[in-house]
Amino acid sequence: MASLSERKRAARELFAPLGPTYDRWSRLLSLGQDPHWRRFLVSRVDSGPEDEVLDVATGTAAVAIELVRQRGCRVVGLDQSSEMLASARARVEQAGLTERIQLVEGSADELPFPDRSFDALTFTYLVRYVEDPAATLAELARVVRPGGVVAGLEFGLPRGIWRPLWELYVRVGLPVAGRVISPGWHEVGTFLGPSIRELHARLPIARQVGLWREAGIEDVGVRRLSLGGGYVVWGRKA
Repeated sequence: MASLSERKRAARELFAPLGPTYDRWSRLLSLGQDPHWRRFLVSRVDSGPEDEVLDVATGTAAVAIELVRQRGCRVVGLDQSSEMLASARARVEQAGLTERIQLVEGSADELPFPDRSFDALTFTYLVRYVEDPAATLAELARVVRPGGVVAGLEFGLPRGIWRPLWELYVRVGLPVAGRVISPGWHEVGTFLGPSIRELHARLPIARQVGLWREAGIEDVGVRRLSLGGGYVVWGRKA
């Protein structure tokens, strides 16, 4: 298994060149589902205008912006990629939300915040890139106040008759579409299928839920989305 530093480096190298085009092509390559998944993720968070939410692996700030629009809260968006944060800043400025969203460079497994700093926390497509998911979930829970919601979005594996169609898409469709777009997106299209399979072989959803509970998160719920292509997990800090 790759070391933590190797996982971080791989993720940075993979996504660094994609920031300016990430939102457009991630929407297309997910067949329009990625924005729907992110909106559902935000719908699990019951924060209000006086609350502050931490959005981990914020990328281009899509979830951070949606949090402000749906909930009116203040958001701190954290990501390890300076290149993605540059795109996030441009998007936040374009949305006119610089007063509500602060962007910070940092790592999910060593958050630069005191205990119980935030009223809620979200994260997106994170678990595949950390060496120790249990420790990372505990670190995420650490900075949330008791009673606050923690919610995460990940890619799933469809079941039943939909699995062969998913396999065809990630083995053929994604790499071919990525090659048409750019070398960077071709690399993502080739990487994505094996990465998702590896996560679910190593950590089936039931085991992930167990890790959430071990991290001190209660009332954990799971919703599979788009025939299982994505799923959201959420719960409350004990």
